[in-house]
Amino acid sequence: MEKFMRIEQTFLIGHILSMAFGLAGLLIVLPNADFIAALPEIGKTAFAWSMAGGGVVYMLLGTSAVAVYAYRTLGIWHCLGFMVPAIGLSLVSELLGTSTGFPFGHYHYLSGLGYKIAGLVPFTIPLSWFYIGFSAYIIARAGLETLAIPQLLKYVGAIGFGSLLLTSWDFVLDPAMSQTTVPFWVWEQPGAFFGMPYENFAGWFGTGAVFMTVATFIWRLKPLTLPSDRLGLPLAVYVANFAFATITSIAAGIYPPILLGVILGIVPLLFFYQLATTRSPHQNITESLEAEII
Repeated sequence: MEKFMRIEQTFLIGHILSMAFGLAGLLIVLPNADFIAALPEIGKTAFAWSMAGGGVVYMLLGTSAVAVYAYRTLGIWHCLGFMVPAIGLSLVSELLGTSTGFPFGHYHYLSGLGYKIAGLVPFTIPLSWFYIGFSAYIIARAGLETLAIPQLLKYVGAIGFGSLLLTSWDFVLDPAMSQTTVPFWVWEQPGAFFGMPYENFAGWFGTGAVFMTVATFIWRLKPLTLPSDRLGLPLAVYVANFAFATITSIAAGIYPPILLGVILGIVPLLFFYQLATTRSPHQNITESLEAEII
């Protein structure tokens, strides 16, 4: 498994570096036309490539890092048991949202995030639902498993808090990314929350809750060992993506969503991470259908 660990670490480092490169392009290079004009041809080519495909690269690397981690720590059944519903159901929600306005409000995607499925949703968007959703859910689930409460409450709590952590990331990301110099999506009916309609966040929470519920039922079909002492990668993925959203928001002069995201996202994430990792390594939680009492 050391081989897979090295692979996931490589993907994680690439994911973080590509986000940093993207931030530099969005916040430093793009607003400075003179700087772009002064670049040598190779620099202009690299900048053009980064604007056309940089978002695709960092999402693919994030997906790869989390997928390898999930396979290494949980096995193929539980990896796919989360990945398939997360990607499939979030894609359904995004297709509905971009074509009908439900459940997020009326919006449409611009270029820069890759090939659009049905001409509406970039293929990378459902991938981001997966890798952020998994990171949020696995930490909440592992933390709640340390508490002396009924198993049903652990399941419900993991779904609820996992969806909240997922939505909290969007509190910070969505207002900034739709109002940058080169936005990646546009709201046709701007809302009251820094241009976002409140239903957008209800849609995020609801979509996350649906695919996390499906994943929870799938995970119950086979014994599961939660990686309570090996949660560094999902923590790094969530925090790095939250930091990306935070820096973009600061550059756009949007501050209240950051505080809201910290209170509802970062604080509970660190709380559950602390709960899970204070267990000693031999105390990993193993479940099976035969041993569960709900």
